[in-house]
Amino acid sequence: MTTAFDPIDLGGKRLTSRVVMAPMTRSRAYGPGAEPTGLMATYYAQRASAGLLVTEGIQPSPVGQGYPDTPGLHTAGQIQAWRTVTDAVHRDGGAIFAQLMHTGRIGHPSLLPEGLVPVAPSPVAAKGQVYTHQGPKEYVTPKELTEAEIRQTVADFADAARNAIQAGFDGVELHGANGYLIHQFLAPNTNLRTDAWGGDTEGRIRFAVEVVAAVAEAIGSHRVGLRISPGNVYNDIAEDDPTEVYAALLDRLAALDLAYLHLMEGPDRSLTARLRKAWPGTFVLNPFTYPDATGPDALALVEDGSADMVAYGALFLANPDLPARLAAGGPFNTPDKATFYGGDHRGYTDYPTLTA
Repeated sequence: MTTAFDPIDLGGKRLTSRVVMAPMTRSRAYGPGAEPTGLMATYYAQRASAGLLVTEGIQPSPVGQGYPDTPGLHTAGQIQAWRTVTDAVHRDGGAIFAQLMHTGRIGHPSLLPEGLVPVAPSPVAAKGQVYTHQGPKEYVTPKELTEAEIRQTVADFADAARNAIQAGFDGVELHGANGYLIHQFLAPNTNLRTDAWGGDTEGRIRFAVEVVAAVAEAIGSHRVGLRISPGNVYNDIAEDDPTEVYAALLDRLAALDLAYLHLMEGPDRSLTARLRKAWPGTFVLNPFTYPDATGPDALALVEDGSADMVAYGALFLANPDLPARLAAGGPFNTPDKATFYGGDHRGYTDYPTLTA
């Protein structure tokens, strides 16, 4: 029987276990350069015993930033700063993927360089507020991307992926979940386009497919993962019946032989089973355990074949040596729910969006 503590080959890289640290936004890249700090290198190195670390969301371009003090991968300074993080993780025997996250309509002009505004498939403002250095602000109506701007955004993802490899990352995870830009193209309430980038299912999956394909061509498909969250309502997303769109998406991506698909699960476990069956490669599951953080019971998802790898968010914040604690059956430090920011189940929680 395969267990979560058995090694696994991921795109040609041998991982020590199947325990993944899920990406969690932290807002620790202080300063105008949006560069990672020494504190971030320490944070990730402390958790290098994970089979795979996935970083907090990293904006692939200046306009892709949606929260204060989040790091980028689009300047020489950022590349150099990330190298200190990856070197620290590798010295401690870990493997680390950079999560590339363009937030799209989620953000505010005050978070962006002068003259830029949030962008999206369609000019539909999200309900709610985003935290800024000046306090909470209402989301604005985003600028609808032109076709030329869409193609440039695809190129930005590919460039950021190349930068990630230059910075020493083992690969990248594309954030297609939680109501950010890739998800905004997939969802019917945020993509109202009638051109080739919207409308029917084929149009709505096109942006995701082209981003994944461009990044795979840039750095090799064995270094690329994709995260999705079908039906996740976070960031004012509405997908009443996501099955058709995500089945089509996985069908188009299956031939690319990606490193993995990372599912942030909703309450419908039957959809998880369908997607698991449809995906021919490595399947990473961040299971739905609301209202609690994912716990040791999730290890059984590898044993029963529901997933190849299992991702932990909040529990990794409180337990940097989480794999050892899971293997020993505890004890576990209890995560402080007031610090959740992008942990296990954003979209299904009422936790304050504070930095973790």
